[in-house]
Amino acid sequence: MLNPFPGMNPYLEHPELWHQVHNRLIVGLADAIADQVAPHYFVSIEQRIYQSFADPQSLVGIADVGIKRDPWVTDQSNALSGSVSVLTKPQRVQIAMPWEVKERYLEIREVATKELITVLEVLSPSNKRAGEGRSIYESKRINILASKTNLVEVDLLRSGRPMAVQGAQKSQYRILVSRASDRPEADLFAFNLQEEIPDFPIPLRREHPEPMVSLQATLNDTYRRGRLDLLIDYSKDPVPELGAGDRLWVKELLV
Repeated sequence: MLNPFPGMNPYLEHPELWHQVHNRLIVGLADAIADQVAPHYFVSIEQRIYQSFADPQSLVGIADVGIKRDPWVTDQSNALSGSVSVLTKPQRVQIAMPWEVKERYLEIREVATKELITVLEVLSPSNKRAGEGRSIYESKRINILASKTNLVEVDLLRSGRPMAVQGAQKSQYRILVSRASDRPEADLFAFNLQEEIPDFPIPLRREHPEPMVSLQATLNDTYRRGRLDLLIDYSKDPVPELGAGDRLWVKELLV
């Protein structure tokens, strides 16, 4: 099935589906870029792993299968009065358990020197909300912006707090292209749900032309190859919810 939307598909933003979209999209972008930057550069898929408490599913419920009576848990009032200690029944609670987060991104390196030239990130929900995911990504982002490495940052998520840029117009989605040689200036491709996703360039060394990437074509191919339509119920509203204008547009489009 083809992507029924001319631009971003808002149903792909669902928290339970996004990890599938993200992983497949990263691979698709790597394939779309690799031939264009060869033979001077190669594209690798990298991964950062960290522990987080931010996911609401990290609360692990413990079934009430009985009470383990530990002798050190006593009724202190009886103990002080000299009577026999009475074991106290503990309360069953839930504890926040850390969960392992894996986020993929792309690195473009020069073949001859293996030097890192460009990093391409597709933001995840954890990057756009307070917590370990945002802190870790912001630290990496600062390091890149302070270096000679180019940064391409793709944000296809309406929810959460966008990454910091100055002078940006309000939009639902963004693609940031930050060339090391142009900083602090950068190019921001801002677009909304009812618009087609714009193409964007991949900055390399000055002496080499910048290849263009069709994120729209890559997303559509990701949707088709991954058969993501099988995981979407188009009879329901997207998550996160849409504004009134976009909601009406989506319903008319899906008729």
